[in-house]
Amino acid sequence: MPTKLTIFKVTPFESKTLSWWRARRTKIDMEPPYQRRGRLWSATDKAYLIDSILNGFDIPKVYVADFTWGDSNLNKKRLPYAIIDGKQRFEAIFDFYDGKITLNDDFAFREKPILKLAGLGYQDLVKNHGEIAEMFDTYNLSVMSVIASNEELINELFVRLNRSKPLTGAEVRNAMAGPAPKLFRKVAEHEFFTTYVAFSIQRGQDLNAAAKLMMFEYEDRLSETKKRNMDEFTKNAVKANRAKLELAARRVLDTLDAMSEIFLPKDRLLVSGGTVPVYYWFVRSVPVKSHRFVRQFLIEFEEARKRNRLLSSAHPQSRDIDRQLVEFDNFNRSTNDLASHQGRSRILQDRFSAYLKNVG
Repeated sequence: MPTKLTIFKVTPFESKTLSWWRARRTKIDMEPPYQRRGRLWSATDKAYLIDSILNGFDIPKVYVADFTWGDSNLNKKRLPYAIIDGKQRFEAIFDFYDGKITLNDDFAFREKPILKLAGLGYQDLVKNHGEIAEMFDTYNLSVMSVIASNEELINELFVRLNRSKPLTGAEVRNAMAGPAPKLFRKVAEHEFFTTYVAFSIQRGQDLNAAAKLMMFEYEDRLSETKKRNMDEFTKNAVKANRAKLELAARRVLDTLDAMSEIFLPKDRLLVSGGTVPVYYWFVRSVPVKSHRFVRQFLIEFEEARKRNRLLSSAHPQSRDIDRQLVEFDNFNRSTNDLASHQGRSRILQDRFSAYLKNVG
């Protein structure tokens, strides 16, 4: 049987202007699976890119998967293009066109400094400075066409392009090969992460938490969740039992269903991604009939921790200090250590058992 030919080619696109890409914005998949989350740049950052364009400075290349060459099973959304690297740049350009950002207050037009353009938007330029608007429209964006028959090659290209950038561990793992990243994304799409957590998910914090929960379920035990552990788990998943991986994801989703019934949208108990694995393991251990008591228990537990910290600070020798809460706080300083997961889970389970005796 002949070996299937692997196609991988990176070449410059024929020179295209910003207005050309603007007209085709709906034909670009801005959120392929390996991409980092969008909207990470501030308005100031975006406006600075527009500044660079108007003042003729070079900006980094954009890399786009080109599906115009033919049908590809990588083309999930059946669009001609998919962004590989440069999503923030495209978003900044399109936001300027849409009037969502304006030039920074310190903007100075290098060719004619006397012009007062600071604070103006694209439509202001069209109405009052047509030549400058045209300069923006006709700017030739340097875009590389990537033709690949294998998603792993696109993933590797993304990681290589971003090696010198501050990618989070979750973002790098999201672009790794194998079945695990897809399952992490599936778990992170659960309403627990989209609605109930109160921490930012812009840099893949939800994917990071999802990966930890997946590892717990796959191994059926608490584990150390430092970056090297998570990277190793993700890489080894390529050779892991696929059915066991999918079962682990199913179990995670089932427990997240229960957690969505327990917690509130943007819950103040969920302001830190570091607490999610411990709360997860705790809820997993609680009988369904006792779920209705969990949130109030955690509220009172957190209030007790706060009072205990104040007492410890003001009167470190006091006999009223709750040493178990001090122990919990100490564990909480190293949220990814195995001992921390085990210690915090044990304390929550012990105190919840005592709590139930008083409310039962």
